Amino acid sequence: MKPYILINFDGAPARRGLGGDFTFVDFPPHGPLPDQDVRTAARIAVTGQAGLSREQMDLLPALGLIHVWGAGYDKIDLAAAREKRIVVSYDAGTNATSVADHAFALLFALMRNIPKLSALTKQGNWRKNVQPPMIPTGKRLGLVGMGRIGERIARRAEAFDMTIAYHTRGPRADLPWRHFQSARDLAENVDLLVVAVPGGASTHHMIDGDVLKALGPDGFLVNVGRGSVVDTQALVAALEAGAIAGAGLDVYEDEPRVPAAFGNLDNVVLTPHIAGWAPEVHEAAVALFRRNIDRFLRGEPVITPVPD
Repeated sequence: MKPYILINFDGAPARRGLGGDFTFVDFPPHGPLPDQDVRTAARIAVTGQAGLSREQMDLLPALGLIHVWGAGYDKIDLAAAREKRIVVSYDAGTNATSVADHAFALLFALMRNIPKLSALTKQGNWRKNVQPPMIPTGKRLGLVGMGRIGERIARRAEAFDMTIAYHTRGPRADLPWRHFQSARDLAENVDLLVVAVPGGASTHHMIDGDVLKALGPDGFLVNVGRGSVVDTQALVAALEAGAIAGAGLDVYEDEPRVPAAFGNLDNVVLTPHIAGWAPEVHEAAVALFRRNIDRFLRGEPVITPVPD
């Protein structure tokens, strides 16, 4: 019998890539609770944005490996996993290039006003009452977070002659860019603020009303990190009042529900948490998942454990 892999999201690339060697069994919220014999035997689970709770782990006595399909592991109860000696791995780095590219796609769409211009052009409006859009080149870019994704965004920004700065818990000696001790101080000194940090208690609502006020009426916000990092109510208020120029969002606080207020705003560009999606990313993620599974089954450390 092929080993079970419990899965609580669509996960089509994983199923296609590993289905020949493993039996995938759906798990809540993507499917019903598996039979007792499956829950008792399953040693591996893979999860996406839904995560895995302590209560779910309690139902899986043999579980030894949880793999997160993606870079965000804030929905995993890591304390429970540690108590139960469950290894948690994730797709570290596999989607960094795609997310960095998507961050720039959102920036360009915002600053060049591409969604609105496209709609007007389709309606037959040829530059009537159209304001010249801005260009990103030469602007001051601030990054909240400087991991794999943040660094790739910064390297791309260099090609556009941007001045780069960043906020993390502490400066990195290997980076040439200016470090700010707080997100507010960073926002006050940039034109473009890009969020690229994980979710969790330490980053919850890090981008609040004060940070948005510091960014100012000519500033743009892009979030490709986690929805919980940005205070949604404060963001809606800032956008409605013109306290910031616009926002590009790929992540939201209560996914998959997107605040209805965004639908009434022209200064917002939205995508459905898809920044990390690309065929190349899926291939790399399947390969990494397989390597982590193989090492786990051999009793060896996984390649990409979540940080302590």
